[in-house]
Amino acid sequence: MNTPETKSALLQPFQIGDLTLPNRVIMAPLTRARAGEERLPNALMAEYYTQRASAGLIISEATVVSEQGIGWPQTPGIYNETMADHWKQVVNSVHEAGGRIFLQLWHTGRASHSDFHNGDLPVAPSAIKIEGDGVHTPSGKKPYETPRALETSELPGVVEDYRRAAEFAKQAGFDGVEIHSANGYLLDEFLQSKTNHREDNYGGSIENRYRLLGEVVEAVTSVWQNDRVGVRLSPNGAFNDMGSPDYIEQFTYVARQLDAFGLAYLHVMDGTGFGFHELGPVMTLRDIRKVFSGPLMGNVGYTRESAEEAIVDGAADLIAFGRPYISNPDLVERFQNGWPLAEDADMSVWYSHGPEGYTDFPAYQEEACSVD
Repeated sequence: MNTPETKSALLQPFQIGDLTLPNRVIMAPLTRARAGEERLPNALMAEYYTQRASAGLIISEATVVSEQGIGWPQTPGIYNETMADHWKQVVNSVHEAGGRIFLQLWHTGRASHSDFHNGDLPVAPSAIKIEGDGVHTPSGKKPYETPRALETSELPGVVEDYRRAAEFAKQAGFDGVEIHSANGYLLDEFLQSKTNHREDNYGGSIENRYRLLGEVVEAVTSVWQNDRVGVRLSPNGAFNDMGSPDYIEQFTYVARQLDAFGLAYLHVMDGTGFGFHELGPVMTLRDIRKVFSGPLMGNVGYTRESAEEAIVDGAADLIAFGRPYISNPDLVERFQNGWPLAEDADMSVWYSHGPEGYTDFPAYQEEACSVD
């Protein structure tokens, strides 16, 4: 392994439009549930992100674009002025530390529960329930419900929610936004034949299933310049009971359509460590590269070595690291210096709502000093 920064492809700068990333180590979006019941970003969250500001780019935790989009306890929102104002302390702190941060825009779709919506059912492209062990609600884990299929007349409102959220993100000072169209949440549900059985213009064909994502991208790029907008996809994913037989055709089409936008990047969960539907071969970054010419970001299960290889081989331009960033706030410095990574954080503290397992992981040098 090459440890000097000058020999590391992963640690070389990368240009996204007029935004210079000092390295290609991206902090992946990680749901951490520290925003409280009001879903307002706070000083603890500012500390957390600032600790990780040496990343080439931070992608924030998934942030709901509307009340309808809520589906996880104590995750932040970006659908009103107050939320935008509270995000400013996070963004300003990251910028003061020399970092860059995009906000991930999220609607959980059917992966929600009526407990979040005053008894109203969660929404989805079609009334198809998640088959799984349940959803975390404010009153504990409960069985998934059969969602309500969105009416065609409601979809312009969903698109507008994303557009307004993009405006609030700009108001808060973010460097850009990422549209979450992965992991079995609303936009992914519309893309996939397993979850989209609609008979209107938003279902029934590969082209129609892409329509809602395309409209959302158009709306968000009406607020942000195109090269400040990323999109996340998970063609191989089984999370939230996903996986469609025509996934290769669907996601090849999606990537080809998105290529026309000149996006900041396409963020592809190409690894299988987050769950693989096993309906055929793994879609690789090379498969996506055939139809997408812009910056390509890989994610899931990458090590320093495999990330270097992907960039050197031309498969990826950027690599996102998720779980390693939980317990290694100084991940870039550890890569730069060849320092070992800290042990993975126990899953029990991922969503503990306080500083434990969140802001209390030391940087390597601090860790070394504490052992002496």
